[in-house]
Amino acid sequence: MARIESEIGAPKGGLIKWIDDRFPLTKVIKEHATEYYGPKNFNFWYFFGVLGFFVLVIQLVTGIFLTMSYKPSAAEAFASVEYIMRDVEFGWLIRYMHSTGASAFFIVVYLHMYRAMLYGSYKKPRELVWIIGMLIFYVLMAEAFAGYLLPWGQMSYWGAQVIISLFGAIPVIGDTLVEYIRGDYSISDITLNRFFALHVIALPLVLIALVFVHIVALHKVGSGNPDGNEIKDHKGPDGVPLDGVAFHPYDTSKDLVAIIVFLIFFCAVVFFAPEMGGYFLEYANFDPANIRVTPEHIQPAWYFTPYYAMLRAVPDKLLGAMTMAAGVVLPLFLPWLDRSRVKSIRYRGWLYKLALAIFTISFLVLAWLGTQPATGIFVMMARVFTILYFGFFLLMPYYTVIDKTKPVPERVVWHG
Repeated sequence: MARIESEIGAPKGGLIKWIDDRFPLTKVIKEHATEYYGPKNFNFWYFFGVLGFFVLVIQLVTGIFLTMSYKPSAAEAFASVEYIMRDVEFGWLIRYMHSTGASAFFIVVYLHMYRAMLYGSYKKPRELVWIIGMLIFYVLMAEAFAGYLLPWGQMSYWGAQVIISLFGAIPVIGDTLVEYIRGDYSISDITLNRFFALHVIALPLVLIALVFVHIVALHKVGSGNPDGNEIKDHKGPDGVPLDGVAFHPYDTSKDLVAIIVFLIFFCAVVFFAPEMGGYFLEYANFDPANIRVTPEHIQPAWYFTPYYAMLRAVPDKLLGAMTMAAGVVLPLFLPWLDRSRVKSIRYRGWLYKLALAIFTISFLVLAWLGTQPATGIFVMMARVFTILYFGFFLLMPYYTVIDKTKPVPERVVWHG
């Protein structure tokens, strides 16, 4: 009997051993969880990475259920969304989770990126981790823009009309490129179908692949910490970092608390304020798209408004589009713009702290200005804060060199 079991491949050392003989399950768990050591001084800012992954799961799951009832047709898209909201069992909940999740995704990603700027997570040896993270951000923006058109409401239609028309400012190929993106001479049924395919299939696959590579790259070089030193430099006789703790169960238990707290706020928005005053779900989008009636004030979703304000701050269409694109691309070069020998803001001088404070205020004010009419004082303010935004990056090679820094401790400092 034992010979027969051996011949048919029955497990001898249990299910895990049987899997390990065919797939490196235990090895993967050890390398990326139980024997992956992160710094013991993680703080609040280090929760947003796992929260981003959690929101990605929410968006994928709710998105799958929405596609079951959504119809990517100009004649039926808006009605299918209303059908989901009114007739599909718990359809309203799925739709609100997805719309709230879109905004939550950008909130946690922006905070995750901001943490990198606080603690120099983009500096050596994590340059590639930062670059992959920025690529995730770009794909996320494309994913959000493609999804923004799908409800086929007034703001969806006209917002897409404005953004797509920007490509027309490109010399020589602009008009052809705009026509290719739309698939027609104007935004129509074929445009909706293209954006649906991108939003549901192409971009999520790219996003998942980039998130996987981002995590693998991070685990290769190890996680940074609020002190900006490397825990790998000090190991015990067993090869374990003296200032490190195993990702599981120590960090996973703290991440679970962060997820629960996040869900409290997330559910509060979903159940009590899903429109969030017109920022998460624009009121104009509750009306079906009408090519003959332009909304009084066209604006993109709130997470695009800082860059939209930069676009409107420049009177020339081509220069405005270039300014907006530069505002999105410049952060990609942070590892080379920042010449400071210190990573963490804890040990940087007042110049960087002042620059980061001005940058933070500029970004928030630009986000607000992007929701205001492009007239008078609002345009002047947008120009001023756009200059301040770019100044943070373009002047960085200079003020990070002359900035007076403090000595960085060799070992992590425990503040708990």
